[in-house]
Amino acid sequence: MFRFIKNSRKILGMNSRNLKYIRPNNRKKAIRLADDKILSKRVLKKGGIPVPDLLAKISSHKELDNFDWSKLPSGFALKPNRGLGGEGILVVYGRKKGWDDAWVKADGSIITIEDIKNHIRNILDGNFSISGEGDIAFFEERLRLLKLFKTYAYKGIPDIRVIVFNKVPVMAMLRLPTKESGGKANLQQGGIGLGIDLATGVTTTAVQGKSKIVEYVPGTRLLLSGIKIPYWKDILELAVKAQEISGLGFLGADVAIDKEKGPVFVEINARAGLSIQIANLAGLRGRLERVEGLKIKTIKRGVRVGMDLFGGEIEEELEEISGRRVIGTVEKVKLIGKNGKEVEVEAKIDTGAMSTSIDVELARELGFEEALNYFEKIEFPQNFSREDAAKIEKELRKKYLTGHSDLDNINIVYSSHGVSIRPAIKINFIMDSLIIPASVNVIKREELKFQAIIGKRNLGRFLVDVNK
Repeated sequence: MFRFIKNSRKILGMNSRNLKYIRPNNRKKAIRLADDKILSKRVLKKGGIPVPDLLAKISSHKELDNFDWSKLPSGFALKPNRGLGGEGILVVYGRKKGWDDAWVKADGSIITIEDIKNHIRNILDGNFSISGEGDIAFFEERLRLLKLFKTYAYKGIPDIRVIVFNKVPVMAMLRLPTKESGGKANLQQGGIGLGIDLATGVTTTAVQGKSKIVEYVPGTRLLLSGIKIPYWKDILELAVKAQEISGLGFLGADVAIDKEKGPVFVEINARAGLSIQIANLAGLRGRLERVEGLKIKTIKRGVRVGMDLFGGEIEEELEEISGRRVIGTVEKVKLIGKNGKEVEVEAKIDTGAMSTSIDVELARELGFEEALNYFEKIEFPQNFSREDAAKIEKELRKKYLTGHSDLDNINIVYSSHGVSIRPAIKINFIMDSLIIPASVNVIKREELKFQAIIGKRNLGRFLVDVNK
């Protein structure tokens, strides 16, 4: 997939970026500001941009020896002032119960005061510094995870990277922490980057590490595409405002969303990495060239230009590159039953449901009345435990599936409404001109808005745009 992009788009390489965009547009003074995290956050805060609270800083080994550990809260982030690529960041989630000198990290491991001291010594000695020279360690508040991201992020806080050039946001991605990245939203360490459609703030495609294209949260079947980023326009406006304040002509803005504070600026980058191109399946150079030389007078105008230029095209690009159709959350579906019977309905596209299901009356209309009558005469066990469900399901299938040729399966389903035993029938349905064979559960849905729900098992040939 990446080979396709490389051959057909203007991919911006590191040397090309440095020569054409960073050197002419980022003055040394602005770069020094971006490289100094404490100073840049102070400047951003003065300019009205929200940043995490600074708790304390340690500039020397003497300050480390005299540091009062009791003033640290139960959770915090420890960072090198001039770090690069997320190296040297330590996130602590709470104090270890029953311990006076220990905390718990994102991965659940224990870290003592002596461990933290050793880490700070490494920071002071410049082991994580951009230049390798001596550095400053600082503590800042730990941001709180937004509920939306709980199922997508492993132990850490996601952030949004926005590339801004000439006061126009040109590309963005959501970065998710993973187990491999140790709970840090950093692609170099194995985190996931998701491309974002600038017009809608909805995630499109994803890359893990530097180049591995992925579709799901690792170890799950949870789709990464279709996540709607809250505060989207506010985030873009903050990114452009940060460019104005910092004086950087080419800027990588990193913004996190705290569950109480909303968007909070994590840092500004004068040398933003280029994995964002892979996550967006698009080259950065072409976008930069489109906005170069434009006269942008206001922040809102810059955001509007970025959303208009680099949003909306994404649907056609995704279909062309991935070979998958882009559909919305409600689609017209033509169901094909026995003897060619056809019924067209509006169906809910539900990536949270594993299986496709249709209403009982709809199944009867499609010609499966005899199979449903047969199923209704079966006496099912009552009040069984979830642990016994798999065994009971197996016994029911063995005993009753052969009783009627139209009965494809018997499924025990747990939902918010309780437990139910449902018949499944085999049908084909047509959605967006594609014929999809499916085994669908039959359930009473007369009180619900949609007579059919299309679940994940039958969405493999589609990408879902939650705004469509």
